[in-house]
Amino acid sequence: MTHNKILSQKENFGLYIHWPFCLSKCPYCDFNSHVINSIDQKQWKKALLKELDYVGNMTRGRTLTSVFFGGGTPSLMPAKTVQSLIDALGNYWVLDDSLEITLEGNPNSIDVQKYKDFKSAGINRVSVGIQSLRSDSLKFLGRLHSVDDSKHALDITRTLFDRSSFDLIYALPGQSLESWNTELLEALDMAQDHLSLYQLVIEPGTAFYTRHQRGEFQLPSEETSANMFTHTREVLASRGYDLYEVSNFAKPGSECRHNVLYWDYDDYACIGPGAHGRLTLNNSPQTKQKIAIKNHRAPDVWMRHVMEKGQGQKEVLVLPGAEQITEHLLMNLRLVSGVNKERFFSKHGKDLMDLLNPKRLSLLKNLGYIVETKTTLKVTDQGMLRLDAITSDLLTTFLE
Repeated sequence: MTHNKILSQKENFGLYIHWPFCLSKCPYCDFNSHVINSIDQKQWKKALLKELDYVGNMTRGRTLTSVFFGGGTPSLMPAKTVQSLIDALGNYWVLDDSLEITLEGNPNSIDVQKYKDFKSAGINRVSVGIQSLRSDSLKFLGRLHSVDDSKHALDITRTLFDRSSFDLIYALPGQSLESWNTELLEALDMAQDHLSLYQLVIEPGTAFYTRHQRGEFQLPSEETSANMFTHTREVLASRGYDLYEVSNFAKPGSECRHNVLYWDYDDYACIGPGAHGRLTLNNSPQTKQKIAIKNHRAPDVWMRHVMEKGQGQKEVLVLPGAEQITEHLLMNLRLVSGVNKERFFSKHGKDLMDLLNPKRLSLLKNLGYIVETKTTLKVTDQGMLRLDAITSDLLTTFLE
């Protein structure tokens, strides 16, 4: 399709950069990650810059508020490639004074000199995939690093960067509330200003899905998992961390700006294999469209398209209004702050409360799962324990 000029907005606008390569494929992972023997780093740098030029010209003139290097394992990228991409940002966009540039990494690909180079390149926030502080859990999760590797990596990132985060996975087979509490307290002693804490979810298409179907392991009961979530929130609150999204905790002001952009349903461009984007187009003074971009997943296919066409986009779809509203609700309800009614109206031209079935909404309110104020609709603490079911119920209400 012919790309039109992007709407000038005061909302946040981000760029997602996908690096698809890993040293190994984790059994729980359903992200677009690949393990290969060798990488032509010169060619990859050239391709990423070429696609950046394409999406940069699509969105030229907007104010860029966040950049996220995700994967895969972006810490495997050469620092010079990261530097080149960051240096090129100003060719297309106005760079926000507080531009957040995050890079994900794994403990076994973090060393002092490389992360100094990342910092010099412009990275100002890092996220580390620790996943567990227990050797047996790391083995179960298919991680290549050790607990000592994790501690060393966190020492490096805390020393070099003012903002950092790391991930842990809990509600593992055989894990008790007591053992998780001990691990959580250890994690807090090493944390800086942000933690991402995910309950293990068995995703279709992963190695874990097959093993779980065979009955090789069982997850903790729903009650145990709910108790773990509640306890986690209480412990982090006591240390000054607020839950701002169902799996993310931060000290005030240290929320991941890029991820909040997703959950607020703001626009973001994308480059790299399998990357997704959402952009608002201006076709005329009276109309605007939101498009969904999906890049080719296979690195070699993506590379071929970029070299031939300047971009690796597999699909560029205009999102119908109903689908935009569905996506907005799916994302917004993950936030503790919920859906801002005025913001929702400004994006869709519709009153949120006019779209929802009042009887079903009333039932969710009476059960204590949803609360409505003059300005917001949000999921309660009890509702967060049942977020998927509540979101599904609200969307069914809307779709009716």
